[in-house]
Amino acid sequence: MKNKLNILTYSLVILITATSCTEKNKEQTTSENKIQQSVNPNGDSELAILMREMFDEAESIKQQIANGRPVKLNIDHEKMLTAHATEPEKTASGQYKVFADLYLQSIKNLESAKAKQMDSLYNTMVVSCLNCHKALCPGPLVRIKKLQRL
Repeated sequence: MKNKLNILTYSLVILITATSCTEKNKEQTTSENKIQQSVNPNGDSELAILMREMFDEAESIKQQIANGRPVKLNIDHEKMLTAHATEPEKTASGQYKVFADLYLQSIKNLESAKAKQMDSLYNTMVVSCLNCHKALCPGPLVRIKKLQRL
């Protein structure tokens, strides 16, 4: 009888330990997934998400040019004028609007460019990004510089 009680006790301890370890692993996996989903611990604004999409598209455009293909845009760049920003006061400034207009014009020029103009117009687009970010949001400057075609 005493052996049965000891076996039952040990079995319960092992079961409880195994269950608690499994729950901790689930919690850890869930929090790791959250870290990968969002760069900003406070969540990402519409503009931040759009800018990441714009960066990805710029990398794609860079490859299209390198391969001699026409430029194909997949996102609506004009949303940068209305997307909610992390710091709305910056996007409400006249300075932001001027930079945004210059960028949008560089995109239009690139979209309608001839093959021999592509490199120059692409770099003009990247410089417009750099100029805005130097003035208003310097965080991604290093990343943006990597977009340049030399």
